[in-house]
Amino acid sequence: MHSNLRSFIEMLRREKDIVEISTPVDPYLELPEIHRRIIAEGGPALLFTNPKGSSFPVITNLFGTERRVELAFGPRPENLVKQLIGAMDKLFPPKLSVLWQYRAPLLDVAKTGLRTVPNSKAPVLEVEEKEVDLHKLPVLTGWQLDGGPFFTLPLVYTENPETKEHNLGMYRMQVQKKNQTGMHWQIHKGGGFHHHEAEIRNQALPVTVFLGGPPALIVTAIAPLPEMLPELIFTSFLMGDKLDVTQIDHHAHKLIAQAEFAFCGEVPPHVRHPEGPFGDHYGYYSWTHDFPVFNIKKMYRRKDAIYPATVVGKPRQEDYFIGEYLQRLLSPIFPVVMPGVKDLWTYGETGFHSLAGAIVRESYYREAMAHAFRIMGEGQLTLTKFLMLTDVPCNLQNFPQFLETILSRFNPQRDLLIVHDTSMDTLDYTGRKFNHGSKAIMLGIGEPIRELQREYRGEPLPGINKAKAYCGGCLVVSGASFDADEQLPAKLVEHAQHKLHDWPLVFLVDDVDEIIDQTTFLWTTFTRFDPAHDVYAKTKLSHNKVQFEGPIIIDARMKPFYPDELVPREDITQLVNRRWNEYFPRKNF
Repeated sequence: MHSNLRSFIEMLRREKDIVEISTPVDPYLELPEIHRRIIAEGGPALLFTNPKGSSFPVITNLFGTERRVELAFGPRPENLVKQLIGAMDKLFPPKLSVLWQYRAPLLDVAKTGLRTVPNSKAPVLEVEEKEVDLHKLPVLTGWQLDGGPFFTLPLVYTENPETKEHNLGMYRMQVQKKNQTGMHWQIHKGGGFHHHEAEIRNQALPVTVFLGGPPALIVTAIAPLPEMLPELIFTSFLMGDKLDVTQIDHHAHKLIAQAEFAFCGEVPPHVRHPEGPFGDHYGYYSWTHDFPVFNIKKMYRRKDAIYPATVVGKPRQEDYFIGEYLQRLLSPIFPVVMPGVKDLWTYGETGFHSLAGAIVRESYYREAMAHAFRIMGEGQLTLTKFLMLTDVPCNLQNFPQFLETILSRFNPQRDLLIVHDTSMDTLDYTGRKFNHGSKAIMLGIGEPIRELQREYRGEPLPGINKAKAYCGGCLVVSGASFDADEQLPAKLVEHAQHKLHDWPLVFLVDDVDEIIDQTTFLWTTFTRFDPAHDVYAKTKLSHNKVQFEGPIIIDARMKPFYPDELVPREDITQLVNRRWNEYFPRKNF
């Protein structure tokens, strides 16, 4: 497929799925607001050829529809993964006749790897900046409370100081000086592991950051790959060809030859600077925290370099479509890595880490719980806050169908486990303390034990002014805000349990009317509660086991200590309204 960003842009031009905006546009708030509106409309990729304050064009929304993701990669990677996974039982131990039978996919895989090219054939080396000045780049500021401009599609390459195993990750980078950025990697990410190992040795960690290159490189940096699978090899697999790299003097790493930009430098040990706030993919601001810094020593670029960027915010944004593709691509691998896990899905509408669902094997009593622990111990899945499991085949992507499958089988005394005092995703603030929170596991296995109600016809509920069913067995209610009545969910448990008897799961939200589809339901609920603090039910303690008595009420109201929801600044929305026909003189979106 595409060996560089230019090839993909040309395909989008042929497909009439990209629009060039030549009118001057400010990377501060204005450009991101245009991007968000086009994303919401399922519109094209955007090439801003005249960003204010910079001579470099900006490309955004490369992957903002399912169709463009398909254009970037085609059906080959998914088909190849399915073929190879389906053949594993025949390939091990290998037999000549079987190898011949599967020669086509095996030869395809054999093409993967790295190819070193001379500097003269590496476009990224066309220009070496004598002085690094990040202020000349059109770095976006997406939201008005952001701590500054941020790189949002950086491809961060590091190597383990001891083993030299590499990692390619995507960690936001706030511009702090003309030659320095923050490095927002967390300890559970590959770059964070490498930095930790370097700090133990009191050494600076060499780092190379790329912008652009093959579309597969961008997707790989986000992919939750197993630790043993090198990201650059996976990039080559997605491309269907070897990845071109080139060696330069006086730098620890080879460079991606087809990248648009390369920044060479290091992250020093034991240095932390404030980073943030930042309007993140959960749909809220992340707060200011201390993170490592990246000191840039050299910058290389193409002579006509294009600056790639994205905008994150309330789901669904561009990262949602990348995440969906990666899950489809990698899902056949889950049963191999985690035997007994038949299907697994994390929900981009919740920021991915807040909610996961799985179909698992239940061949003996409570085997599903063993699979739950296995899932929560695997890579980035360790950050999962709420995990639901069933042994019944269903469509995990259709959340109402999946939830009904769970709730028709859910026994609250047996099938809900809350694990206190665990790590939490850095961007999830529901746990009341940075990086700390809790987890919950909810099972719905075996034969149905109830008929699910689909409409609330019961008596008025104390303190509740709106109630409606989201799906069978799940009721959504709203009443007073958290500030006005913090104890409202406890009052429902105390005074309305009999009225809610037919509803195994009840969500208390700020306004029922805000929930109109799967996206709004998942975002409004699962990003706004921590299981240890916000799950309410009658309980009893039996031999150190907490047993819940339904219904389970979850307080998903906004709390005063949560960060603010992302809302565009009014004067920027008015500016974009006025200028819309300037951006798109020949077509409206």
